[in-house]
Amino acid sequence: MAMCRILRESPATAAVPKGAAITVNAVARLLLLRHGQSEWNALRRWQGQADPPLSELGRQQAGAAAARLDPVDVVAASTLQRSRVSAEIIAEFMGCESPILVPELIERDVREFSGLTRKQIEEQFPGFLQDGRRPPGWEDDDALLTRILAGLNRLARIVGDRTALVVTHGGVIYTLEDHLGCPPDRVTNMSGRWVTISNGQIVPGERVHPLEGVDIQIPVADLL
Repeated sequence: MAMCRILRESPATAAVPKGAAITVNAVARLLLLRHGQSEWNALRRWQGQADPPLSELGRQQAGAAAARLDPVDVVAASTLQRSRVSAEIIAEFMGCESPILVPELIERDVREFSGLTRKQIEEQFPGFLQDGRRPPGWEDDDALLTRILAGLNRLARIVGDRTALVVTHGGVIYTLEDHLGCPPDRVTNMSGRWVTISNGQIVPGERVHPLEGVDIQIPVADLL
């Protein structure tokens, strides 16, 4: 497979308020999907911008999702390997070029929570999760949304009037959905949402759960 192309970050932009539009003239349809299971997902560790690899189940999930989704014209991903490798598996199955890498679509920076399980967070940061408090340096919603919209804007200009599958992260999808006024819904591995970017507006489409009802069997040797 050819080397992935990285969509370089643009200069930092001001915080984007809720309801702000993405400016692009073409009509681009993007399917935003969360990556397959990572090794830290399997251990129930918070990840943030840490870069653990996909688990074997995660690889199988990406392949199973690719087989159940309609083909797209372009595949893209964040630069974190759990997203990138999921996208590479999907792109190969669909016969697409190597994924375009979009640095702005990496997961939220969770700082000191990264690598910890919920139990460890509760032990090391008593009351934080219950009270909605976060450690110093935590990337807030405005900062996260700003880079999400910047990345989608630039990607949409490349996609034009085509369809793209974008493998990203749960925090990215949740934050964008909140910005768009979508009702809360859990983002499981390889699930996500369609969005349309047209005439300067981003419009949410349907939620997608390609692995719903799929039973993936992993050989015992791969679990050791």
